[in-house]
This record gives sequence, C-alpha cells and structure tokens, in this order.
Amino acid sequence: MKYFAVRWVHSDPEYPVLRLGEYDGGGWEQRKIDVYRDGRVGFADAHEERDAELALVPMPGLEEIAAETESAPLEITRAEFERLWEQRRAGGAYWKAALLTTTRGNSLRG
Repeated sequence: MKYFAVRWVHSDPEYPVLRLGEYDGGGWEQRKIDVYRDGRVGFADAHEERDAELALVPMPGLEEIAAETESAPLEITRAEFERLWEQRRAGGAYWKAALLTTTRGNSLRG
C-alpha cells in the first residue's frame, strides 16, 4: 500500500483542498479523506461513505499529479495515514488546524 496527501490550491468551496488516500499496488483507492477549506470532511472506504466516494480510476503517480494540477502531493507513512483516518469523524476544528499546518508548507507529520 501507498499513502498520499495532496493539497490543492484553488478557491472553489465545492472541492476539497486536501485529500489523504490509501492506494493499493495498482493505484486503486482503498480509503480516502477529503478535507474542505471550511473544515468539512468526507471519507470513504469499501464499507462506508460520507460525502466522498472511492475513485473509479486508478491514481496516477505523484509526479503526474503535480504536473497536471495546482497541487502539492506528498507521500506519507501508513502510521501517519492511520492517525488521520482515526480522526476522520473529528470536528472541523481538528481539520482546520490540519489545513493550517499544510498551508504553511509543513507536512501532516505533527
């Protein structure tokens, strides 16, 4: 499995500004968390979906994502992803703090 955090630079409130994902060897999403600028959170896995769905196509590599979008992709560890996955139902204050951390150029490793 691989774990990614992708921060998108845009101003549309309908789209997430941070996506955290777990991907199998073929690039297929297994779990994901979408975080919106206002702190809203959507998430999905094979058993549950809340304001998010697993992708219908495999994820491209980080280099391709960075080249095609206004984003800052980062590979994270399984432990980092699991810590964030456990917080997926946390309130907006937790996720607003996570967004503030990533917009300052830091990773989610805090």
